[in-house]
Amino acid sequence: MEHKAGFVNIVGNPNVGKSTLMNDLVGERISIITSKAQTTRHRIMGIVNTPEYQIVFSDTPGVLAPKYKLQESMLQFSEGALKDADILLYVTDVVEDPSKNADFLAKVAQETIPVLLVINKIDLVKEQSELEAIVEKWKALLPNAEVFPTSAKEHFNVDNLMNRIVELLPVSAPYFGKDALTDKPARFFVTEIIREKILLLYDKEIPYSVEVIVEKFEEKENSIHIMAVIYCERDSQKGIIIGHKGEKIKKVGIEARKDIEKFFGKSVFLEMFVKVEPNWRNRENKLKSFGYIE
Repeated sequence: MEHKAGFVNIVGNPNVGKSTLMNDLVGERISIITSKAQTTRHRIMGIVNTPEYQIVFSDTPGVLAPKYKLQESMLQFSEGALKDADILLYVTDVVEDPSKNADFLAKVAQETIPVLLVINKIDLVKEQSELEAIVEKWKALLPNAEVFPTSAKEHFNVDNLMNRIVELLPVSAPYFGKDALTDKPARFFVTEIIREKILLLYDKEIPYSVEVIVEKFEEKENSIHIMAVIYCERDSQKGIIIGHKGEKIKKVGIEARKDIEKFFGKSVFLEMFVKVEPNWRNRENKLKSFGYIE
């Protein structure tokens, strides 16, 4: 039997469950998941290997009209995902208005590659007739797509989706080593875990105006020493992040350390600092140094 391999790109609007689906398909917690929109800022690859095939999944930022340079680069990651896929997973859910981001949807409708339309969160639907109406509505918008009603959270119908992806994969040699789980370095996952904790522990603008950079990642046999800097845009934000007597940042550190230890299977010594970098989301040189612009 010939070996199959291909790129499966996951696209859609914010908050429809793209990251949850990707983690379910890959079987590892690769994309951070929180209930806040715009959690994913980069394209993140998760790789599934068996002796017969290699699937390179790619989770992209949710599509949205950009308000600042950072969001422009996020939209480019999503639009780029239409260009280099073998299979496209367009993810929506049972509550989303299909007319949202109609121009991006129109681009998806013109695709010649296989498009699998995943209608997620069907555990929220009470009546079968309601689900049928939702499916019909989407079929009219993406007539060439195959429809998969799923619940990524409940792992419902995800195996059927996976089987269909494997069927559609082109015959090809693997693109990455067979032991690879992702194309991202270890430091990247540290920054994502810390960023997830910031998303969960702070409100309003704070999570969107911070960036986390790992300045030191020293790995020994049983332990890792990590030094991370949390950049924010204003002194007032720095005060909020640190909190009264450092209580808030300490909580971020405790929560993040637990997950980092779980991810790497080693004990972790984590140091964190907060620095102000005014208006970094609109400064090209900063976006370059933070890895958003090539």
